[in-house]
This record gives sequence, C-alpha cells and structure tokens, in this order.
Amino acid sequence: MDETYFDNRNKDVILKIRELRSELPSFCNEFFIGVESRTTPLTRLAYAYDLRIFFDYILSYVREFRSYTLDTFGLAELDKINQTHIESFLEYLSFYRFNDKEYKNDERAKARKLSTLRSFFKYYFNKGKLTSNMASKVPTPKIHDKEIVRLEGAEVSSLLNTVENGQKLTDRQQAYHKKVGLRDLAIVTLLLGTGIRISECVGLDIEDLDFKNNSFTVTRKGGNRKILYFPEEVSDALRKYLEEDRLLSDAETDALFLSMQKKRITVRAVENLVKKYSKLTTPLKKITPHKLRSTYGTNLYYRTNDIFVVAEALGHRDVNTTKKHYAAMSEEILRNAAEITVLRENADKDPDNHSN
Repeated sequence: MDETYFDNRNKDVILKIRELRSELPSFCNEFFIGVESRTTPLTRLAYAYDLRIFFDYILSYVREFRSYTLDTFGLAELDKINQTHIESFLEYLSFYRFNDKEYKNDERAKARKLSTLRSFFKYYFNKGKLTSNMASKVPTPKIHDKEIVRLEGAEVSSLLNTVENGQKLTDRQQAYHKKVGLRDLAIVTLLLGTGIRISECVGLDIEDLDFKNNSFTVTRKGGNRKILYFPEEVSDALRKYLEEDRLLSDAETDALFLSMQKKRITVRAVENLVKKYSKLTTPLKKITPHKLRSTYGTNLYYRTNDIFVVAEALGHRDVNTTKKHYAAMSEEILRNAAEITVLRENADKDPDNHSN
C-alpha cells in the first residue's frame, strides 16, 4: 500500500526526532544514526524524549556538571557520570517540572527510561568511547504487577447497548450520536471482538477488510502486516457502518473510520468515545481502548487456556509479555480445575459400590 496511515505517522515522528535531537548534546546524533536500522521511529522518539529530560537533569541539578551547556557537554563528561547520578535521576523522575509542566513517573515509567539509558551507554561503551557502562549497574526499579482491568460479560453487553442505542446520553450527545452512532458501534465492537491496538484500529483502510473470509489486515507494532479474523457480530457492525454511513461519504481518504471532518479518525478521538460510553455503563472502572484489548485477551485465555494463542492474537512478539499479564488468570484456571476434578464419587451415588 502506498502512503498508508503508518507511513505518514512515521514521517511526523522522524521530523519530531530531528527537532528533539537539536535539544541534546551533539554527540547524541551518532547514537540515533547507529540505532536507526534496528529500531522503529516510535522507539527512537521515546529515546529522544527520555534523553532530553536526562540531560536537562544532569546540567541543571548535578553540581559537577552545572557549568556545562549542551554545546560543551561531550563524551568525556558522559564518561564521568556514575551510578549515583543515574539513581538520583530516577528518584527525580518521581515528580518534576519541565517547560512549566508537572510530570510524575511510576516504577514502570522509570524502568523504561532506565532502559533507554542502558541502550545509550551501551552503544558508546561498545564503540570504545566510554570506559564503563554505568547504566547497566543500576538495578531496575521493582515493578508491582497491576490487576488487569477488564469488562465482565454483562458489562460488555451494557456497553454495546449504550453505544448502539445512545442510552443515558445527554440531548446534545444524542444529536451527535445520530451522526456517528454506527461508526462508534463498529469501532467498539471491533476492539472488543479482536483485541487490536488503538493505533491498529485507526490505521485501517476500507480495502483491509475481507468479508468473504471475515478477516482483515492490520499493521502491527514494528510495521509487520498480519491477517486477523473477526466474529459474525463484528462483521455485522462493520457491514452496517459501511453500507449506511462510510460508503455514502465523499471523503477523499481510504480510511475505514472517519471523523466528522471526513478525515481519518485520530487515536485521541477513539479514546474519547470509549471514555464517553464506558462512563455511562461502568462509572467505577476507568475503561480505555487498551482495557477493551485486555477484555478480549482475558476472554480468549479463559476459552482456550493457551497462552501462545493469546500472544499470537494480541501481536505480542514475546510470549513472556503475555505470560506476565495473564499469570494470575493461570492460577485461577488451575484452581477452578482442581475444584471440578472428582476422583471418587460419593459412595451412596455409586451403584457399583457394594461395601457394607
């Protein structure tokens, strides 16, 4: 496909990376060039953001480097950064201000930023430009497992009914719902019925759908194309949306899901519509598109008890990622199996039992 949503997104990301690189010491350019062939643009963008805040901290808060600027801080100075400096940086990330905005980082966010620093220091250490890789000596913050937030069966039905009928919406929302209701139902049904990521959803084009085989092609993380399958309920929602809404539009785009401006719907718009409907049905649960993905993954795991099937369906490149998220459910399934396993029926119910 020519000039897909993902092609255009990557262009924007690459331009943003170049902008951020101008806010880093000049020697960092070598790092971004060196890792370009083995990382995605989004990964490099995360590197750029992480390194920007790291060097801002080093030059602003570490006494021995306060006299340096981005122009004068070089590899010789990077080699003087020690383990304590990096550990202090991780502590700083708990709460800080940058460009008049306040930021917080939990242990997961800190671990990801430490991973960036490890890649950064490792690159120059392997090149022989650092005497040691200090980032590798810093222990990873202890990450506490989060309970998977998902929708129960009745909650799924309630959510879909709300999206379909516009129940509990305000008069203003009802008027808007008449214009986008079919689209919203198709989106929510697709997310719940296939577990695709929000970026994969907004990146879909009409030609990606194959109703003959109830399948569609998505662009996975990393850019790989993958054929997935959807159930009949998803097929019905998509067909109705296409026939009564999308195919009647004169939009100059191949995008499957459109905004009111007849352009490809954005990630933020999908997040907002999921939030709007879920607040009406499950106000005590903070439901996001990712939680709909978790709901699909959980249901699939309960039905198959096969972590490899779940990993493949969700597009996890490493099955350990899936295991980590669904380990608690494995224990629950095993516990339920133990409860329903009967080794010996009650003697009174056994017609072949002749004991006195």
